[in-house]
Amino acid sequence: MSIPIVPYGAWPSPIGTDLLVAGSVGLDDLRRDGGDLYWLERRSAEQGRVVMVKRSPDGVIADVTPPPFNVRTRVHEYGGGAYTVSDGQVWFSHFGDGRLYSLHPGRAPKPLTFEDGRRYADFVVDRRRNRLIAVCEDHRQADREPENTIVAIDLDGGAVTPLIQGDDFYAAPRLSPDGRRLAWVSWNHPDMPWDQSVVQIADLSAHGGVGERLAIAGGAGRSAGFPRWLDDGSLVYVDDPDGWWNLFRWADGVVTALAPMAAEFGRPLWTLGREEVEPLGDGRLFVRFVEQGVTRFATLSTDGDLRRLDLPYTDVAAVAAGDGGVYVVTESADRPPALVHVDLATGAQTTLRQSTDRALDPAVISAAEAIAFPTGDGGRAYAFYYPPRNPAVRAPAGEKPPLLVRCHGGPTGAAGAGLNLAYQYYTSRGIAVVDVNYRGSTRFGRAYREALNGRWGEVDVNDCCAVVDWLVGQGRVDGDRVAISGGSAGGYTVLAALAFRDTFRVGASHFGISDLSLLAAETHKFESRYLDRLVAPPDRQDTYHARSPIYHLEGFSCPIIFFQGGEDRVVPPNQAERMVAALESRGIPVAYVLFPEEGHGFR
Repeated sequence: MSIPIVPYGAWPSPIGTDLLVAGSVGLDDLRRDGGDLYWLERRSAEQGRVVMVKRSPDGVIADVTPPPFNVRTRVHEYGGGAYTVSDGQVWFSHFGDGRLYSLHPGRAPKPLTFEDGRRYADFVVDRRRNRLIAVCEDHRQADREPENTIVAIDLDGGAVTPLIQGDDFYAAPRLSPDGRRLAWVSWNHPDMPWDQSVVQIADLSAHGGVGERLAIAGGAGRSAGFPRWLDDGSLVYVDDPDGWWNLFRWADGVVTALAPMAAEFGRPLWTLGREEVEPLGDGRLFVRFVEQGVTRFATLSTDGDLRRLDLPYTDVAAVAAGDGGVYVVTESADRPPALVHVDLATGAQTTLRQSTDRALDPAVISAAEAIAFPTGDGGRAYAFYYPPRNPAVRAPAGEKPPLLVRCHGGPTGAAGAGLNLAYQYYTSRGIAVVDVNYRGSTRFGRAYREALNGRWGEVDVNDCCAVVDWLVGQGRVDGDRVAISGGSAGGYTVLAALAFRDTFRVGASHFGISDLSLLAAETHKFESRYLDRLVAPPDRQDTYHARSPIYHLEGFSCPIIFFQGGEDRVVPPNQAERMVAALESRGIPVAYVLFPEEGHGFR
């Protein structure tokens, strides 16, 4: 039987939009409590509701939080660290009212805090003092910037007591195993946590008071974070004195570098509650690190013995030790995310939960190819390229496929190589996809990350155009059929590329930024000074104007579509709506799709 010849972009595909969303769940935030394993599931079939789930030692899996509870927090707007569990009792933040709830097995959730404009995240249980320790973001004063603190929350009456205050931001309060010390991360405007942050520790009194603070890492142009106490009372954390997020161990004032190397053992602190190392209980740590954009896994002893693991994953989103190995939420090149137990002694892998039960034909999956390309200005950038793939058809001889360029958000973020069904939707239809780690992305060290400083809207745009030139020069794509798409900061790169370059024939902006000055004035506290480094200090409005696509409409000439959430607090809808109206007035083909109940990042 002959294989039909069909032009690129018109291939019949088994991957439809129903496969992308129907019945799919996002898996994240693993926690062990005795023999029980907990995690969170974001369910598209329930309007994106986040549900806490438990697996008992007998293998029974059941929901913990009933409808309508949504286990999510809006601290820093991006949230994270929305629950904790101890001895079978659960505490969680409900997205609907921002209150903290307690839940005993077999009972209904009960509110612990009031609905008063305070938000909570990144919890740790202090049983000795009958309290939770958490990051608090106080929005009670509407006429001023929210105040961030670390607080204690009484487990009986819900009374909230400030413990640590004075800095603009806090993250990762972590209690030592003996309950005598507290570690945490802090930073201040105009820094973002990946610019400059500090790990501090302090002794706690018998009644829970905080003693003298000691900064042990970060500061002075360094980014430190992700503290984790070990059973011996030492503290492991991430710091970058040499330009790479490496692991260090603090033990009673003595600091030791663990496996120093040109690799990233940390990631940008966009969300709370993350851990970058997982103690295995035998003196070793399970770690993940990134070399040249590719994620690796290893065990690491406290004396620096790093032993690489051969695991078939492109990354792990969450990890929890137990039962002779680790439970991980995996990302893989050829299969959807899954919750898997890995036996570190035998290598055996057991899948407990999958993000989708829909079967995928491996023959249709286009695996990511890591590429490096010249930027045209003496630099070098990176991307993951996905060629068209569908064994049911073949393209006409000599034809080159169209290309979709994807721009990740942040812009302090990164493109990964895990299976993305949206990309497969295109590649199975004969459209190539390239996901660009433009300069400014993480995973490649501080120097690469800071190459975007002062040049956002220039360097990222340049690299997204340069990858097109390189792929065309390699004979892999059709340079006359190139689209660009991105969300949030990536949406800004889309608009800037269409305003200032002529590489692309169509664009899609998902909750993207059109006016940088408006963003700086209206966005939330966490990112309110982000542009000071990315663009220019606030007094340089000429630079903001020069880089804002809304003021350069003459550069637009191709169709563009905008997707926007009506409840977006990070990039409000007026960013898209002003742009749509302006483009329509100039006769540019434009469409606007508003999802009234969505926020920043569609769920």
